[in-house]
Amino acid sequence: MSPMPVLLQSATQVQALPEEAAASATDLANTGAAAAATAPLPNDLSILDLILHASIPVQLVMLLLLLASISSWVIIFRKKRMLDRAEKEADRFEERFWSGAEIGKLYSSATERSREIEGLEAIFEAGYREYSRQRQRRGIDSRTQLEGAQRGMRVAGARELDGLERNLEFLANVGSIAPYVGLLGTVWGIMISFHGLASVKEATIATVAPGISEALIATAMGLFAAIPAVWAYNRFATKVERIATRYEAFSDEFSSILERQTGAD
Repeated sequence: MSPMPVLLQSATQVQALPEEAAASATDLANTGAAAAATAPLPNDLSILDLILHASIPVQLVMLLLLLASISSWVIIFRKKRMLDRAEKEADRFEERFWSGAEIGKLYSSATERSREIEGLEAIFEAGYREYSRQRQRRGIDSRTQLEGAQRGMRVAGARELDGLERNLEFLANVGSIAPYVGLLGTVWGIMISFHGLASVKEATIATVAPGISEALIATAMGLFAAIPAVWAYNRFATKVERIATRYEAFSDEFSSILERQTGAD
């Protein structure tokens, strides 16, 4: 064989080497991509684990927010039941009062020892009791009698409203303070996370992610405690104001009735 064909055949084989290498590299890349696609993903983030492994100050903040949230929900349910009962009681008593029943019989029913009165009935009872007491005294004019009845109704109304407004300030405080308390826990947790980077040569997102995650939970808990408290406070404050207007209107109407009765006597 002559040397020329041998050299041409060798050159052809040498030129085919880069194509084979490219094909092999492509196969390796496809294999790596498939392996990456089928590789198991990291476990889901466990909020409980983040809370348990948080720093002590952050855990104290979370505990405080949890207690505030539980207390808020207890107050919310109790206050809703109390305000609903006050509105229903006012409806029942106004129906009896304006149905033409005698004032004396209503007062006798309100002073029964086996019954506990509240709301409009308590205001009525206090006003008529003071009115009757003033009438039994000699030398008391009609104006003094009426003022005594009005004074008794104001005191009873203030007492009833004080019971309805009790613990509303707690909801207001939780709604306004809880986000800042949660933010305090977040700032503290992030500060601890970045402080720990001082001992790490190469900082990555995986290094600070757990600390930042547990810190942000404090902010989430603060919002979780604040949002229901703010909503409940606004709703209950409006209902209390509406009930207070109703009590005041009844007191004025009953005062007018007593005034006419005093003038008739």
